[in-house]
Amino acid sequence: MDYKKDPVGTLAILFLFMAGVLFLCTRNPTLLKPPSSFQCQRANTTAAMDELEAALDKASMPNRTVIIAIVNRAYVEGGDSVTTMLDLFLESFWVGNATRPLLNHLLVVAVDQTAYDRCKFRGLHCYRLETDGVDFTGEKVYMSQDFIEMMWRRTLFLLDVLKRGYSFIFTDTDVMWLRNPFKILSRDASEDLQLSTDQFYGNPRAENNLINTGFYFVRSNNRTISLFQTWYAMKNNSTGMKEQDVLISLMRKGVFGQLGLRVRFLDTLYFSGFCQDSRDFRAVTTVHANCCRSINAKVADLTAVLRDWKRFKHEETKITFNETITFAWSKHKACLDSWK
Repeated sequence: MDYKKDPVGTLAILFLFMAGVLFLCTRNPTLLKPPSSFQCQRANTTAAMDELEAALDKASMPNRTVIIAIVNRAYVEGGDSVTTMLDLFLESFWVGNATRPLLNHLLVVAVDQTAYDRCKFRGLHCYRLETDGVDFTGEKVYMSQDFIEMMWRRTLFLLDVLKRGYSFIFTDTDVMWLRNPFKILSRDASEDLQLSTDQFYGNPRAENNLINTGFYFVRSNNRTISLFQTWYAMKNNSTGMKEQDVLISLMRKGVFGQLGLRVRFLDTLYFSGFCQDSRDFRAVTTVHANCCRSINAKVADLTAVLRDWKRFKHEETKITFNETITFAWSKHKACLDSWK
């Protein structure tokens, strides 16, 4: 027997079904959307990635190279001195030779809101690095647990930058830029990593040079990404060691060679520091307040560095090229005393 379809009955059944679904969703709204934690996490992650990419793009040179410095509140607010570490860092670009244009390619990464606000006030390229559950605002005394944690967070962030295809100079803000380092760094594209040193022993390939991760140039490629991944993977197995110590350990275990990395160690004649002063004011490119324990001590002695540099530049204009001039750096007294 054939039955004719009843359109009125079908519509009635459909209406009752939709009413039931609506009732259930009203009683339990979570049925209408995915779990909120997943939804928020995905949205926040996407937004953070977009913000970083935009910041890198604005600061980048045409060859996708940037200069990166990381700051917290302790570096942008004065301690015992009205002058801050960020003040001195930026001043060095102003008084350095051919360094002012480089500020257009500096990305300042702030790990707290105060540092970010100060960065924006300065009109710099700024990025706010979120550090959930960790307070990085105050001074992190050398080798304290907070200091070590902040150094590892830095390594993870820089790995992210490499993965995005950007090469970079990483610089601590206690590094004074007195000349353009790109003129001294090797332009050979096969050089994967160029590392500053606390002590340079004459051979730019020798792995016995004492490296310092406060200033280095790294090219983005599969080899350097693998290095940073291997490096960061050691974090939880390196209790009491800062990331620099772990990198030294990896180097001495032959990891650089295993990854096929071509590494150059930078001569302190050009890339100097308080551990080993440059011997030549005419060659010095950067000065790092290494071998120093506190921000106040670094500010005091870096102020003297800039004063020495300005004095040199003033006297340099008065002499001919063939004349010999003798200048010596002021003693790094505050930094020496910081260890007492």
